[in-house]
Amino acid sequence: MSAEAADREAATSSRPCTPPQTSWFEFLLEEALLEQHLQKPSPDPPPVQLIVQFLEQASKPSVNEQNQVQPPPDNKRNRILKLLALKVAAHLKWDLDVLEKSLSVPVLNMLLNELLCISKVPPGTKHVDVDLASLPPTTAMAILLYNRWAIRTIVQSSFPVKQVKPGPPQLNVMNQMQQEKELTENILKVLKEQAADSILVLEGALKLNKDLYVHTIRTLDLLAMEPGMVNGETESSTAGLKISAEEIQCQVCYDLGAIYFQQGSTNAAVHENAKEKFFKTKELIAKNGSSSLHFTIDEERLAGYCQACGVLTSSSDDASQQATPYSQIHSCMKSGNYQDLVKIFLEDNLTLSLPVQFRQSVLRELFQKAQQGNDALDEVCFKVCVCNTVCDILQGRTIDIQFCQLFLKPSKEKIDFLLEVCSRSINLENASEALKRKMAAFLKNLCLGLEDLQLVFMISSHELFIKLLKDDERKLLIDQMRKRSPRINLCTKPVTSFYDIPASASVNIGQLEHQLILSVDPWRIRQILIELHGMTSERQFWTISNKWEVPNVYGNVILGIKDNLTRDLVYILMAKGLHCCAIKDFVHAKQLFAACLELVTEFSPKLRQVMLNEMLLLDIYTHEAGAGVSGERPPSDLISRVRGYLEMRVPDIPLRQVIAEECVAFLLNWRENEYLTMQVPLPLVQTNPYVKLGQLLAATCKELPGPKESRRTAKDLWEVVVQICSVSNQHKRGNDGRVSLIKHRESTLGIMYRCFMGMLFFFSLQEPLVLTTILSLFVKLHNVREDIVNDIAAEHISIWPSSIPNLQSVDFEAVAVTVKELVSYALTINANNHFWLIIQADIYFATNQYSAALHYYLQAGAVCSDFFNKMVPPDVYTDQVIKRMIKCCSLLNCHTQVAILCQFLREVDYKTAFKALQEQNSHDAMDSYYEYIWDVTILEYLTYLHHKRGETDKRQIAIKAIGQTELNASNPEEVLQLAAQRRKKKFLQAMAKLYF
Repeated sequence: MSAEAADREAATSSRPCTPPQTSWFEFLLEEALLEQHLQKPSPDPPPVQLIVQFLEQASKPSVNEQNQVQPPPDNKRNRILKLLALKVAAHLKWDLDVLEKSLSVPVLNMLLNELLCISKVPPGTKHVDVDLASLPPTTAMAILLYNRWAIRTIVQSSFPVKQVKPGPPQLNVMNQMQQEKELTENILKVLKEQAADSILVLEGALKLNKDLYVHTIRTLDLLAMEPGMVNGETESSTAGLKISAEEIQCQVCYDLGAIYFQQGSTNAAVHENAKEKFFKTKELIAKNGSSSLHFTIDEERLAGYCQACGVLTSSSDDASQQATPYSQIHSCMKSGNYQDLVKIFLEDNLTLSLPVQFRQSVLRELFQKAQQGNDALDEVCFKVCVCNTVCDILQGRTIDIQFCQLFLKPSKEKIDFLLEVCSRSINLENASEALKRKMAAFLKNLCLGLEDLQLVFMISSHELFIKLLKDDERKLLIDQMRKRSPRINLCTKPVTSFYDIPASASVNIGQLEHQLILSVDPWRIRQILIELHGMTSERQFWTISNKWEVPNVYGNVILGIKDNLTRDLVYILMAKGLHCCAIKDFVHAKQLFAACLELVTEFSPKLRQVMLNEMLLLDIYTHEAGAGVSGERPPSDLISRVRGYLEMRVPDIPLRQVIAEECVAFLLNWRENEYLTMQVPLPLVQTNPYVKLGQLLAATCKELPGPKESRRTAKDLWEVVVQICSVSNQHKRGNDGRVSLIKHRESTLGIMYRCFMGMLFFFSLQEPLVLTTILSLFVKLHNVREDIVNDIAAEHISIWPSSIPNLQSVDFEAVAVTVKELVSYALTINANNHFWLIIQADIYFATNQYSAALHYYLQAGAVCSDFFNKMVPPDVYTDQVIKRMIKCCSLLNCHTQVAILCQFLREVDYKTAFKALQEQNSHDAMDSYYEYIWDVTILEYLTYLHHKRGETDKRQIAIKAIGQTELNASNPEEVLQLAAQRRKKKFLQAMAKLYF
């Protein structure tokens, strides 16, 4: 018995339950089992993971007697293990698709390097310098396999990879994953450096006009024999699995096309090479058939590549270019030929060749261009959206919300185009009944959703509508519309125009009512009402539109007018005037109010005063929206009328609270503080709560520059607002439906319902100092709360008391809502007020919205420093603001930003900076931010940290940052300050671009 056989027998007789990893018998057994498995007729391949096991065991380092780690020895054991791994790959016919899916980059790199080694490719030889035609077929094929894999790996690494959610952290697993990640990155770096050589090797392979052979299990066994026993068989042209020249060209063309397509993102001319390679691949597959290939190609991906290349490259063949709708759409979008774009979408509604996702992506791109200021695209967006919507209807999908938004204000032109799209999207002769039902249901629902009768008749008289809906369906639709509005009288037969309806009495009344609803000309309204009252005396025409609303305090007086015509005319003129005022159509509102004033002056002094009050409010709105925007003071006559209204003592006149609110806000906005504090009559202060509040606000603003001891009015204002926000207030609802400001008739301090006050009166204020004062008051009231963790900062906050006697009585929820709404409103008045921006940022910070908080902190700094080109004032970026920015960045996992911001503090917070830099899971740009660090201590710590982690590249970046001469500690203080300021500017500008 030989020594080797004896060893085997001893190993068999004494093998423990768990054999040692270095057992020689174990490897021989594995080889035998593998060969037995490969010889089975079963079609299932052996597990690819065997390759991983074999190569891992073969690459394990050894430890010598001095406990020193040595490279894996080149002994028989390791050679057998590597051979076993190659045999598994050979059994899989070296299919890179299978191998890449199951093996990591380092393992596959090791496997293919072993293939090169066993195929007699000299190590260190550049493949580009080797003549493939002169090499043995298996050697040439090994080189092709390696370079194909290199190219494919580069392409695959450019695709986004979904991060796997990590499980419970285990130190050894994390270390292993980190090592594999670094090894993969190193291999990719080398492959990318050699990419140009790999491309040349593959381009050279296309010139080979001969078949090649790939290693099989048999040829691998022959190569493993002693050199004298091979007899040159593996060097011949018939050893191994034959791969035809056309199959090789097909695979190489596909892989070259993929790498050229990837490079085309930076070099458009390369797309032509990619297109040539992909179309060549397509021709070869069509010629040989995909089933004949030993290596499969994803034909769906190939089709996508071909389609993309056809769009991205210009074709000399105009016929083929025009045959692709994608290329036509791309060309139209690029050239701005939107008329042809709509035509393509319209034609595709019949063929339905464009996927719905592609249609939506084109519409999104058009919307984005329109939002960037191109108003001409609004019509194009509507037309493309209509084409998409009709396509969705025909395919049974729901109507998109974008169509509903664009169709909120329908017009004759929109209906015309919609009907054209519907007509051209369905061939009635060949269409199925289901398709006709879908289109009919869409048109029917469209009619039910329209309020304008002319538009309804446009649809119901259209040829498509008549053909799709039967007579009984049209009658049912008319009945439904009659139930919706009893005054609508539709003709069952289609008519070409609304005004072609036969002139029956009911139709004439309907036409006049329609004109009455639309008209804003007071004399035309009067004429229409006279005609209507001449036709019938039974109707109350002020009720025909539910849009006509008059406050109850006025309605009771107007509806008491005995003459029906006068009552209708006064009510409608006032309702239309109030509506025009609400939509800021002040010209028509003035005409309507003037006509109503002229009418009521003849018979009702009470309504005359009502109209004078409303015209005063209209004049206030007109000035604020016109000359007041540019800062022009209102005429003295208007100021006198406002004072006169507040001092008016006419009994039994119905009053709207909003007029008193706007009058006091008007005086505050135009700084009539002298009148409010000194000249306003005392009885007016005692009886009008808004005047009282305005007086306190004006006095507080007037005293703001003075010493703190003189701010007695600030305390009075504080007490008023605290009482306003107290939960115990009893609120009385007046006759006009609004909440009364008076708690009890004899009270003047419990004067206002908190939400009403916060949402209406203060939202009429526009004077910055007044807004700042009331905003700081509410911020202080918000901060007084006991459970507040993060205070909100505000200007002049120190003038308010710091405590409330009865804390439980204050409704802090209402206070918080008021603060949020007030600061949002204030920023619409002046979006560049840095103190208001800081308040907004603090609110977001307190509510854990850290990204939004950073946005406003940065915006506050930007507006007061010319986008950080000047130094941000220290009263804006206080230590508290900087610390909150640090916390925001920390909670957003932007740890490098945290370290940089720690330098902005008066005393650099090294503890926080070092702790942040130790975090490895950072979501910011990390080492690209090192150029913004000016504190040498932090840079030195970074150098140490990267050295400790073995991160050489990042360590070099940190060393480079330290080595800048302007950071030398021996420099004058001015130079160091200038260096710090320059880095602050660049860092804050970079942050602003990130968060704006």
